[in-house]
Amino acid sequence: MSNTKTSRIFLSPPSVGAKERAAVKRAFDSGYVAPCGPQVDEFERRLAALAGRRYAVAVSSGTAAIDLVMSELGVDESWTVIAPTLTFIATVGPAFHRGAKLVFVDCDATGNIDVALLEEALKPAALSVIAPYHAAERRSPKSKTLVIGVDLYGACCDYGAISKLCRRYGAIFVDDAAEAVGATWKGKSAGSAGLAGIYSFNGNKIVTTSGGGAIVTDDRGLAERAKKRAQQSREKCAWYEHKEVGYNYRLSNILGALGIAQLDRLPAILAKRRANFEWYAKNFPGDVMVPPDGSNHWLTIGLLPSRRERDAMSRRLAAADIESRPVWKPMHLQPVFAGCKVFGGEVAETLFERGICLPSGTDLSSADFRRIAGALR
Repeated sequence: MSNTKTSRIFLSPPSVGAKERAAVKRAFDSGYVAPCGPQVDEFERRLAALAGRRYAVAVSSGTAAIDLVMSELGVDESWTVIAPTLTFIATVGPAFHRGAKLVFVDCDATGNIDVALLEEALKPAALSVIAPYHAAERRSPKSKTLVIGVDLYGACCDYGAISKLCRRYGAIFVDDAAEAVGATWKGKSAGSAGLAGIYSFNGNKIVTTSGGGAIVTDDRGLAERAKKRAQQSREKCAWYEHKEVGYNYRLSNILGALGIAQLDRLPAILAKRRANFEWYAKNFPGDVMVPPDGSNHWLTIGLLPSRRERDAMSRRLAAADIESRPVWKPMHLQPVFAGCKVFGGEVAETLFERGICLPSGTDLSSADFRRIAGALR
């Protein structure tokens, strides 16, 4: 679905066309329709190269990718999982289902995790830490603290500072780069930091496979075990032999083909998303949230003086059949997480009150921008 096929202007619709159609047809004609095949293998090689990692495992969603990493670590009720409060629930959903203790940390002005507050959150956890995780200890890692960084709206969090803190306090760092495919931090690719990076290829992302995700990592053991678990943990036998219970998380070969075609277009996609941001920076009747250098500009965020004005703008856009959305509602404000510890929270709450996600699709046309401009006024 793209903006050229409907009168409605969506927030971030898929941008697909003849190249994607041809790639999917080639995969279909090859006979590899099941969740294995050469297109998935090639997609994984391309993702690993993009991330600057040694390995990639393509799965059914970014959430599945996070869950597989937590399965590798053995995350359970004895663990503490620390995450930014300004994020989508999928960042912490797998930890919640595993019974881990959730701790939320406020953001800074960029929307990404506040590193000073992260250190405050890590200090008590450090008392129970003996040593950091190593792949050989997959079933009984000595560290029981996991920090999940989030690359919010396509801008990488501070990989260097977070990695340093995790080393200091013996925590494990996993980067949720679901929104940041193609972004960089000081020249390093999104998802390149920590034990593993997480990608999402949902329909609204920079690169889409309609639904899908990936783990990118330098840890061979993690990659191999995640791939095995994603295929029901079947042993290498002629019959179905299982020494553990796995998951049905593998990406299909058809969707792998779609992903390859999208990666071929990534430079042009990134250029268009940046152009969208620059248009809003000149034309939005308020402030825009300026991301750090290297952002992929997945979504442009407008900032209004108050929630009342934010809501009024949302109504004007809706009246013109233009989709918008408030900034993520912080996790510590979600009813399901009401009892969780939070460090700070005021900055995230302010961004939620004032922030509006603006249409940022790759296929936005000059006519679309004229319509948006009219509604913004």
